[in-house]
Amino acid sequence: MPPHRAGGAAAGGGDTSAFFAATLVLWAVSVGFEIGVRGRRELAPVAAGFAFFQAANAAVRASVSRDPLFVNTAVSLLHSSLTSASVIFVLVNQWHNKGLENMFEHRELFGGSWIGAYSALCFSCGYFAYDQLDMLRYQLFSGWIPGILMHHLILLICFTLALYRNVTINYLILTLVCELHSIFLHIRKLRRMAGFRDFSRKVVKLEWALNWTTFVSARVVCHILITYKLIADAHKFDKGIELPLALLGMAGMNLLHIFLGFDLFKAYGRERNQQRHQD
Repeated sequence: MPPHRAGGAAAGGGDTSAFFAATLVLWAVSVGFEIGVRGRRELAPVAAGFAFFQAANAAVRASVSRDPLFVNTAVSLLHSSLTSASVIFVLVNQWHNKGLENMFEHRELFGGSWIGAYSALCFSCGYFAYDQLDMLRYQLFSGWIPGILMHHLILLICFTLALYRNVTINYLILTLVCELHSIFLHIRKLRRMAGFRDFSRKVVKLEWALNWTTFVSARVVCHILITYKLIADAHKFDKGIELPLALLGMAGMNLLHIFLGFDLFKAYGRERNQQRHQD
């Protein structure tokens, strides 16, 4: 979840909430129609993902804390951890079965679906719907165009259309490599909310080192390579919505990464300055 999560909506949040709530309702009606009316049972993990993370939210709220931001961040950490593990499993399993040389060919990325990839994508799609609802319910965003809500909307559109058409599944699994970085974003957030803010501690320095390393490798470099691959293979796509939607989605994601990088840089400087003042 790359963009910043605020503790409450700013002025004008009512209009913002209405827009994103409407898009979420339309998404839910669409998915419900596909599963219930058209019999697309393979999409059931979308509903399962939504229900699972909603249950995790209730469990954290009942046993750990009732603070909406803490609960939301804890569940997001759970999603990042599970998704990272599943993506690594999918990639390693594919590498072991077919070898690295064939994994990133256009026909494999566009029309193929690695073992476990479709279900993993469905499950994450359900999470993003849950998280969108939770942030709207508790106003965990700020600004007229909140980055975190836009991020989720982009993913819900791209993921759901890909799942409906069963194309670019493997491309989208590669985009989820960035959840490795999200793990450390959420750990930092929970650490600070729990009161552990001593920058001089080795564990905090290690956390920041992993935060920056995974931000660059799993988020920035990975998504730039995906964008490059889309552009390089543009002539191999059939005429249709897939390539324009993929490029638009990656452009939006890369733009959000720039904002996230600035936020991380400011947060890192702020923590270092606080430690200097304490010393």
